[in-house]
Amino acid sequence: MAAAAALGCRAPCRTGWLPTLQIVRHAKSVTRHWKAMHFERQKLMAVTEYIAPKPAVPEKCIAPRIKAVEEENGYAKLLRLQVAETFRDSKMIAVCQHNFTPSEEMLLMKHRLRKHNIHVKFFPNEIVRPYLSVSKYKNLLPLFVGYNLMLVSPEIKVKEMLRILKNVPQINLLGACIDNTILSNQGVINYSKLPTVEITQGQVVGTLSLMASQTCGLLQHSSVHLTALLDQYIKQQSGGAGEADGKAGEGQAELGPAKSSAGL
Repeated sequence: MAAAAALGCRAPCRTGWLPTLQIVRHAKSVTRHWKAMHFERQKLMAVTEYIAPKPAVPEKCIAPRIKAVEEENGYAKLLRLQVAETFRDSKMIAVCQHNFTPSEEMLLMKHRLRKHNIHVKFFPNEIVRPYLSVSKYKNLLPLFVGYNLMLVSPEIKVKEMLRILKNVPQINLLGACIDNTILSNQGVINYSKLPTVEITQGQVVGTLSLMASQTCGLLQHSSVHLTALLDQYIKQQSGGAGEADGKAGEGQAELGPAKSSAGL
């Protein structure tokens, strides 16, 4: 039947007869090819594009950012208090660069320094730098780079500190703050060569007493000299009067025998 129908389709169709099976091939048009928009239409679309109006108040002002407040660690608070107490109670604060040092040498250095009431302090830079930036010691900030340690003491003992640090080459002195004065490494060495306060005070007292004695001597010189001149004048006057009286007595004695001889 199918073959007959196919053959019947190929043969010319008779009038008034319809084939039982017809094969029709439908062609579908391709519409997916991209085509550029016309230039005039592009301009029209650009002009008529919708632009949303901007709000009168920025969104940042309407809804401010919420910053998460981080609570400070309790250990950090304790270190901050210790740093403030150290800088407040110490007259000598030396900043040193700490290289690798054996534990035995470090313990020996601490023991020698503690004999002179000098203590070794370790504080992280994250704790020290914020304190220095708002204090009067802010010029010490360039020294706190890397791993540092501080030698602090309520007394000024620079000579003892330098003598002990000479035996520990791993610890290098960077600078110090002595009696509210910031000094470099060379400045600390020059400060150690100065005499002690007691010797300086004695020298100042001796200089002042010498000046006072010289001033007193200059003020009394004229009066003493005048007194000596008056004493000499009085002695001269008294000596001249005695000589005149002696000469008068001798003249009278000579005249007396002459008168007696004349009367005889």
